[in-house]
Amino acid sequence: MTRRFRRRKKKLRLKSLGIIIAIILLIIGLGYYIKKMAYDNYLRQAQTEKEFAQQSRDNFIKVIAPIAQREDKAYGILPSITIAQACLESNYGQSQLAKKYNNLFGVKGTDPNKTKVLTTKEYVNGQWQVISGRFQVYDTYEASIKAHTKLFINGTTWNPNQYRHVLNAKDYRSQAKALETDGYATDPGYAEKLIYVIEKYNLNQYD
Repeated sequence: MTRRFRRRKKKLRLKSLGIIIAIILLIIGLGYYIKKMAYDNYLRQAQTEKEFAQQSRDNFIKVIAPIAQREDKAYGILPSITIAQACLESNYGQSQLAKKYNNLFGVKGTDPNKTKVLTTKEYVNGQWQVISGRFQVYDTYEASIKAHTKLFINGTTWNPNQYRHVLNAKDYRSQAKALETDGYATDPGYAEKLIYVIEKYNLNQYD
């Protein structure tokens, strides 16, 4: 094998190696580009969904706020509390109970003609449990909020003064904590969740 042939063979080998390296780099670069495009698309989609969810939440609040003001103020119930409860308990109107049956507060009932049996979560004996219950059906959000207001005013069948601490409280923080004191919710963090929603969406503007 002549020296000239060996040099040519070496050049061909190096050229082939260079082509292989270039192809590998191209594949790596293409893979990175595809992943980046997919990730950017995921971020855009997530942002769009977040904005849509926020808009949906804002719209829900705008719908129920005037109803809460109209129903609650005369009785000393702060509209911000009712609005926050509706947001929290119906997932801003997105729960099945709210969307299909206008039940914003998870109110239960006994009349088969005016109720639906659904599952829900309740905090029992220190832990969350899934239970089945018969829940009230309402024609409108307004009917649901009216029933909610009457509950605080009239109390329960076993205790007409059940919510006296709620009615006596004068600010949203006190009313939120009074709901726990008066046994409204089983969730031990219920008051803090209400306060968070009120402050996040500035709901006290409706008081």
